[in-house]
Amino acid sequence: MIQPVAVPFWLLILILAFAAITFLSHFLFPSVRWFFRKRMEKAVGRLNARLDRPIDLFKLARRQDMVVRLSYDPKVLEAVADHAAETGVPGSVAFEEARGYAREIVPGFSATVYFGFAIRLARWLSRFIYRVRIGKVDAALGRIDPKATVIFVMNHRSNMDYVLITWLVANRSAISYAVGEWARLWPLSRLIRAMGAYFIRRGSRNTLYRRVLARYVQMATAEGATQAIFPEGGLSLDGRVGAARMGLLSYMVQGYDPAGRDVVFVPVGLGYDRVLEDRILTDAAQAGTRRFRGKPLTILGFALRTLWRKLRGTFKGFGTAAAGFGPPVSLRAFLAAHPGEPVDTLGNHLMAEIEKVVPVLPVPLVAAALQGAPADHAALASAVAALEARLLAQGAVLKLAPQGRAATLNEGLAPLIARGLIGADLRPKPGCDALLAFYAAPIWQRLEDAATRRT
Repeated sequence: MIQPVAVPFWLLILILAFAAITFLSHFLFPSVRWFFRKRMEKAVGRLNARLDRPIDLFKLARRQDMVVRLSYDPKVLEAVADHAAETGVPGSVAFEEARGYAREIVPGFSATVYFGFAIRLARWLSRFIYRVRIGKVDAALGRIDPKATVIFVMNHRSNMDYVLITWLVANRSAISYAVGEWARLWPLSRLIRAMGAYFIRRGSRNTLYRRVLARYVQMATAEGATQAIFPEGGLSLDGRVGAARMGLLSYMVQGYDPAGRDVVFVPVGLGYDRVLEDRILTDAAQAGTRRFRGKPLTILGFALRTLWRKLRGTFKGFGTAAAGFGPPVSLRAFLAAHPGEPVDTLGNHLMAEIEKVVPVLPVPLVAAALQGAPADHAALASAVAALEARLLAQGAVLKLAPQGRAATLNEGLAPLIARGLIGADLRPKPGCDALLAFYAAPIWQRLEDAATRRT
């Protein structure tokens, strides 16, 4: 029993390694996790003291626990049984498929990453690229029931939407975004999960996947998680606020319990003097397909050139970016006022409210005036003034240069000339009509829809 045993050196090293791992996993790691867990709880407590809407417990739950909870949810298990019956696969196989979807969807929120890194990055990037202005903020936002689940619903103009809104509502709450498959690339996916975003497969026709996704959205909504969604389902290809797709909205309505907490939708309208992806979007519109993808090397080159211009002092930004916040829409009140009506009614109402608060900015205003083919700068100034007067009469949210109309004209015209979209004679350069129409579209949509409402 006490006699020495000779073992190869490699085996000794292996035994010692296993012993060390066992010691760490059973004694040291739990203590370290407890220590950091307590520090995180204290940090979250300090954060919640200054947030308008404290971080909900649902978001703070461990990701693995949430995956298990979602996988074994009765409605998910019912979906698994239905899927197995329809496809003929064994129930265990169908369950593993559903659990795979749960792992794919569920985020892993980190308060440290969100408030310690993401908010600072969003603020820096927004200010680096744009002059940020706030449009209309409806007074009713301050009277939302503290127990209600808040869902920000927005038009989708640019991938900068995520960055801009994350910063602008940083003092209210941590937002969970629904993001598409473009963000599932490693290591970007890890960062986005840590920010509380959940991944969705847009256009998926897999019934089991959609039922797992629906259940996650319903659980998050019922637990009070603040979310942000783009009802259009993708970036606008023509610059207009599009029709709502009913996917996520229908999940929220179907899972709504009138006896539970209310769900409040906050319409958010976003506008930009320069949409970073504008050429990609207009090319996709002309091709008649949404299968567009930015080229990584092109994007990297654009970022490096912009940074180099900033270091040399020649980069003055891409103009103004602005957000407007419309009147909140209570789901409880809406359903009471529209009993039995389809979800489309809610979607159409929300998109109409979003359109009303999309801020009017200098570049879109000048682009719309240029479509009247003004003969000179005086005629352009007159056209801009006429459009401004019409928009004001319709109650549009104008975020123009505070120095006056001459400054607004310069802020709108100079970038179009600098980018080579129009010449000194105010005529569009060849091949640039689509881009000018893209920027002018929000102005014409606002005026056209106002005229329709009058009739």
